[in-house]
Amino acid sequence: MQTYRLVKLASYASVAVASLLLLIKITAWLRTDSVSILASLLDSALDIAASLMIAVAVHIAQIPPDKEHRFGHGNAEPLASLAQSVFIAGSAFYLVIYAIDRLLTPQAIQHADAGVWYMVISLLMTLGLIAFQRYVIAKTHSSAIKADSLHYLTDMASTLLVIVSLLLSQYQWLDPLLALAIALWILRSAIQIAQEAANQLLDRELPEDQRYEMQQIILSIPKVRGFNDLRTYQSGPNRFAQFDLELDDYLTLKEAHHITEEVTQALKTRFEGLDVMIHQEPVSLKNDPQHHTWGKE
Repeated sequence: MQTYRLVKLASYASVAVASLLLLIKITAWLRTDSVSILASLLDSALDIAASLMIAVAVHIAQIPPDKEHRFGHGNAEPLASLAQSVFIAGSAFYLVIYAIDRLLTPQAIQHADAGVWYMVISLLMTLGLIAFQRYVIAKTHSSAIKADSLHYLTDMASTLLVIVSLLLSQYQWLDPLLALAIALWILRSAIQIAQEAANQLLDRELPEDQRYEMQQIILSIPKVRGFNDLRTYQSGPNRFAQFDLELDDYLTLKEAHHITEEVTQALKTRFEGLDVMIHQEPVSLKNDPQHHTWGKE
């Protein structure tokens, strides 16, 4: 429940900050006619659409499993991240075209000093939001908030470039050149977001350090003789682990069940939102040539 509240709060904060940044940058652009500010403005406009999408996805992802979705609705998050990457890529291509046009026909920046102050305020607001998002990511491992945070990180970098272009406004070619750099940076972030979303949608294994820690926890439980075929994946805020637990042949069903519950509880205590599926098997099968296990550890 704490995880859901944090993710929900982060998604609302993102929408609020994006809305304020949009208003600030519209004002700055109207006063300066800077193409790099316009680039940052368009990025913020997409931030609002993307953040609203993330907020909806977070809500859907937290809906408990039902008859039609036995494993929950966690894939709503990577789906939203994938859609977000498409929006981001679209804005990047538009900015590339606009920046090239302004490179060919340079225009002077008006009221550059006022523009600097607007962008400094934007920078501080973005920095505060990213700091809060990083805290939420560390606590929840939300892929949607991680994608959103990466986008705001690129927004912060682009704001820094805009400030540089305004401070050096006497060089008319610098403004569209930095806008072009911002566009390429945004495109790079879109690719990163799409890759991570695709990994989750295709049930890619959890990071190796998490898998290794799971292995150590399993083997630390008394009377566990080993395990094999550990398979893991993540779906939004939920993680899944499945494996065969090797136990002594002579154990009763009740004893085997008790050991399995210990393993399950130990894993869930360490990894929040983890769903564990365990198949028990006699350890004597380990050396049986007729026994085959795919993905054996």
